[in-house]
Amino acid sequence: MRISTERWVLAATILGSSMVFIDGTVVNVALPAIQQAFDATVGDLQWVVESYALLLAALILVGGALGDKVGRRRIFVAGLVLFAGASLWCGLSPSVEQLILARAVQGIGGALLAPASLAIIAAEFPDEEARGKAIGTWSGFTAITTAIGPLLGGWLVDNASWRWAFLINLPIALVVGWITLRHVPESRDRRAGAVDWPGGTLAALALGALVYGLVTAGERGFARPEVVVALLAAGIAGAAFVWREKSAHAPMVPFGLFRSRNFSGANALTLLLYGALYGILFFFPLVFIQVHGYSATAAGAAIVPFAALLFLLSRWAGGLVGKVGPRLPLVVGPSITGVGFFLFSLPGLGGSYWTTFFPAVLLVGIGMGVTVAPLTTTVMTSVEERHAGLASGINNAVSRVAAVLAIAVLGAIAAASFGPALQERIAPLDLPPAAAAQIRAQENRLAEIEVPQTLQPATQAQVEEAIDRSFVGAFRIVCWICAGLAFGSAAFAGLILEKRRRRGRENLLATCRSAEALAVHPAAPKRHPAYAGKLSRTEH
Repeated sequence: MRISTERWVLAATILGSSMVFIDGTVVNVALPAIQQAFDATVGDLQWVVESYALLLAALILVGGALGDKVGRRRIFVAGLVLFAGASLWCGLSPSVEQLILARAVQGIGGALLAPASLAIIAAEFPDEEARGKAIGTWSGFTAITTAIGPLLGGWLVDNASWRWAFLINLPIALVVGWITLRHVPESRDRRAGAVDWPGGTLAALALGALVYGLVTAGERGFARPEVVVALLAAGIAGAAFVWREKSAHAPMVPFGLFRSRNFSGANALTLLLYGALYGILFFFPLVFIQVHGYSATAAGAAIVPFAALLFLLSRWAGGLVGKVGPRLPLVVGPSITGVGFFLFSLPGLGGSYWTTFFPAVLLVGIGMGVTVAPLTTTVMTSVEERHAGLASGINNAVSRVAAVLAIAVLGAIAAASFGPALQERIAPLDLPPAAAAQIRAQENRLAEIEVPQTLQPATQAQVEEAIDRSFVGAFRIVCWICAGLAFGSAAFAGLILEKRRRRGRENLLATCRSAEALAVHPAAPKRHPAYAGKLSRTEH
């Protein structure tokens, strides 16, 4: 009977986590179709991604603490219902505005669902060896689903509709809900402290105001009153968040942890490197589909080698910290990744995937594969053992904040560079004033600008080429910035991280590395399952 319960727990948590992981990777592939369906601007597309990532980043630590306090199964089911309902809303959205709101609700659901999944495993597998095997099983299956997510999403976009990229969550949610309610026992930590709702609220307000200011600035400029007000509000809310966390009895983010040199350095590396990664993953499908003419399925398949290499290299790379210390792998890995980001900037118009983007995807996969497991190990061994789970949760939240900030900033930069480049390219064409004005009014759509049909076919072709080249130019700037961020993260590692080896917990951490190696969409409970038995007394 016990074995049966454990298998049901694994099935529920694997499928539940996979919904969150797949949703993030699928949406990027569906962005070009969403833009075309709603005649959306790039700012709209940014919000489709940002509204989800923002709430997930701000509330994931709150979600983990809430599960400890009121019941992990209860919070898991609540997150599941919220996520599934929001997925239905996304799939039926009649406008991009409603899609953005639905994605925000999805983010709240994900913030409850993702940390609860590993916490349930920790509670159900109290034996250290059995827990390690369970986490290995969970991580293996979730890594597979993360890898096939873009491919599945692309196939759904090409053969059904972009709406099915969201609606596919509904049958999965029904199965997970049935398994959870019937076979997953409840658990909670009766010594869990108060949930830091003020901290989570202030974090969400600060991030939301900052993203609004940056996205709006990309479309309208920084001088607009609403942009200035939003950025000021972000600064005030951010300062209030820091004050709250420093003065709270049970803060969401204990700043004392950042006194550790390795912990601070690892999180600085995470902010820069993951920001660069998310920036590339946002723009790559747009360039791949809208400029190079590939299908959504092909765009999804193009990312699979990255996920495969990340999974295959993570276990080997995890052992490097115990042998050579954290500094070397965390300098080499981001440096390789930075070269990969730079290679993304080289392709122009045309050319085969295998000779243009594949080398870049390959190097990014190798670089991140070398980086992720040592980074996780460094984060969790840089603080006292009783804080290891919290340290992991903070690092995962930092990676999600990096995504939110990078997409907002890089989107503004891309929009600012695209318009002048396009105007410079179409100026020699001597277009009629009405046609030129029509193109200028659509600059915030980037490569999806509709060429005026009143132009001659030859002129239309020239304008389309100018649009494509201008977008490729904007993408190159994004790639150069991302490469710089990756090299900067390597420099942080070289200057800040300690060189010496740490041996105490590396063997135990080996069971967690592939789980944390879901670098594109990591998730962890406030108390990491590998330490759940030592960090608190879990009561069923």
